Amino acid sequence: MSLQDKYRAVLQLGEQFSVKDGYVKEEEGVLKIGGTTQTQYEKNKMWDKIKEIGGEKPADLKADIRVAVTDYYHKHTVQSGESLSKIAKHYYDDAGKYMAIFNANTDQLKDPNLIKPGQELVIPNL
Repeated sequence: MSLQDKYRAVLQLGEQFSVKDGYVKEEEGVLKIGGTTQTQYEKNKMWDKIKEIGGEKPADLKADIRVAVTDYYHKHTVQSGESLSKIAKHYYDDAGKYMAIFNANTDQLKDPNLIKPGQELVIPNL
């Protein structure tokens, strides 16, 4: 199995996230990947997948993943049935941090219990 096959799920995430200036090179038994994700959330998801496949410090992969936007963690488009606590659980693994999302979006939210499908919310850095 080639290293590109081994790390195919990481490369697919890069495509899904539309990583800019992405590259993939295999040299001397090491896969070198890099590029720029839009947000820190996307970078973290790619690193999570790398660690899932290759362990905490994979010896067969070197990654240089950068982030284009550092003002916020991510942007999220509200789907039907979601709540701020469900969104907070997804991004922070802590539903109780929903007020951080509310406070970052007071320009469009007046009540943390009232969000609508289609709203694009800023997920702030914590």
